[in-house]
Amino acid sequence: MIVTLTLNPAIDHNVLTDRLVFDDRGYILSTQESAGGRGINASRVIHSFKGETLAIAPSGGASGRRFESLLSCCGYPFRPVPIQHEIRTNLTITDERGLTVKLNQRGALMTEEELKQVEEAVMEALAGAQWFMICGSVPPGVEPGFYSKLIQKANEVGVRTLLDTDGDPLYEGVTAKPSVVTPNQQEAERLLGTALLTRNHFFDAARRLLGMGSKAVVLSLGSRGAVAAADGKMFEVIPPRIDVVCPIGAGDALAAALTWAMANGSDFADAVRWGVAAGTASARLPGLNFASLEQARRDYTQVEVLEVS
Repeated sequence: MIVTLTLNPAIDHNVLTDRLVFDDRGYILSTQESAGGRGINASRVIHSFKGETLAIAPSGGASGRRFESLLSCCGYPFRPVPIQHEIRTNLTITDERGLTVKLNQRGALMTEEELKQVEEAVMEALAGAQWFMICGSVPPGVEPGFYSKLIQKANEVGVRTLLDTDGDPLYEGVTAKPSVVTPNQQEAERLLGTALLTRNHFFDAARRLLGMGSKAVVLSLGSRGAVAAADGKMFEVIPPRIDVVCPIGAGDALAAALTWAMANGSDFADAVRWGVAAGTASARLPGLNFASLEQARRDYTQVEVLEVS
């Protein structure tokens, strides 16, 4: 089983418009509401790939009740941890050219007791888990070392971990020796304090992340695929060229399919191939939608994995 944690979940509102312009009107073509957060999205992908998953997330207020109602339709188990404050609402606006604006609330304040309950829910779930995915931002006031503590506890009970976050939680978490970290280009640039502009920059960034403590690295590069490193090997993973419809959530699909593949016995290079295929196939779809296993399989056959000397 793959357990996911979304510490800062949201109600996601996604709007498709004919155009995004300043000082003039555009017209809304469609709207979509969903329970969101990186771990929630990951569980959705794993479930659609016929994998076993459990999603854990705090839930509070009227938005939390709506969040749980939306999740009840998803078909996979969900463990809410009650909190006092409202969970956040996020807005994403995408136009027909693929231009995107994301506006996220920061999230609900959580008490020490509520964080302790999250930790207890995680440790209970890890008793039957192969993998633990720690996904997304931390809410305001949560210590950036919270994820690091969870990784250490998972390591102690023999559960492999994937960390998909940003900023200080990524910096603290990578030193706890997660099995895999999956930053995108912007997250890696913020962590390393440097612009990543060339292939050699990407390879060097992956090496530096390994040196910080992670056992494996998948640096997600959007439509350019990914650079991956583990066990002394470096890979460049190149997707097929596609017409991107909506890139939102493609990174979540990558992390989910990567973990799903490793949980099902794939080696690291093949798992990254599955991840890039799932991200690519999801980017073909409108709104916040995720590719099915069959859709990802079609792109999997076209993804190139090149070992870099």
